[in-house]
Amino acid sequence: MELGFVGLGRMGGNMVRRLSKAGHHCHIFANSAATREEIAAETGATAWPDLPALVAALTPPRVIWLMVPAGEVTGQVLDELAGFCGPDDVIVDGGNSHFKESVARAGSLAKRGILMADCGTSGGVFGLTRGYSLMLGGTQAAVTRIAPLLDALAPGIDAAQRTPARDGGPEAPGEQGWLHCGKAGSGHYVKMIHNGIEYGMMQAMAEGFALFASAKNEVVAEDYRYDLDLAAIAEVWRRGSVVSSWLLDLGADALAANPSLDLYSAEVTESGEGRWTVEAAIDQRTSAQVLAAALFARFASRDADQLGNRFLSALRNKFGRHPSLSSKG
Repeated sequence: MELGFVGLGRMGGNMVRRLSKAGHHCHIFANSAATREEIAAETGATAWPDLPALVAALTPPRVIWLMVPAGEVTGQVLDELAGFCGPDDVIVDGGNSHFKESVARAGSLAKRGILMADCGTSGGVFGLTRGYSLMLGGTQAAVTRIAPLLDALAPGIDAAQRTPARDGGPEAPGEQGWLHCGKAGSGHYVKMIHNGIEYGMMQAMAEGFALFASAKNEVVAEDYRYDLDLAAIAEVWRRGSVVSSWLLDLGADALAANPSLDLYSAEVTESGEGRWTVEAAIDQRTSAQVLAAALFARFASRDADQLGNRFLSALRNKFGRHPSLSSKG
């Protein structure tokens, strides 16, 4: 299948590699000429110097996949493409756009006869070999058109992975590694919640391993002092434990290479999806206490000044004369 692909960053470049390996021919564009020429030489894709040239090279009805930063950049690229594309062309937004923006953009493109699919994409830098988990929103016509691309990008399923109750029967929705979730915006909505859950899972693991690390320092009783091998604990949990997961695998790798984790910053960034998840929970009046706490924990990790905690210490000292003064006090 022939398609245009715009955005060749860490995920976009690997997606072009995976699509090309599956036999799809990609016409590619990125702002960096060196990047697009390098990937073209590696994959056999055709590089173009700008969006008009890329669109003109595709035979209508076209398919163009975007992997560009969410927000203003996505809007700008979509607006530019809309001026070159025509009826029945399909544009896929594979970035982490806010689902409300995706709804508005799909409606705007529909007025021109252009189909849009919003695709939540999970897999990170490992997607090249593992495949990507893809969550689609948009019309059935748009998703049907790009199904061969989704099959190539997704992990798929083999006999060992198939749900036992369905063995020998048709694949259940989602078993192939991609899912048409519903109307415009639903793909990015599902990916947003996915990332909110990810925040919570990561925070739970972080707090558990923090407890392990502090067990040898915090002496509650004489027999309560454990010098634990965190890397070994992560390894044993990876094998048969109910908390085994890809996140735990990644954590085990990090601990094996750097047991103290002192190579990593204590400041934990957040790219927006966790915040959007909590905002959606408020809008929908749905409790999401763990997800909200995980988000706020990331905010706290970046508070180098720690004024809030020092304010708490000041209050404890003022009302109860608790020993809360610093060495400077």
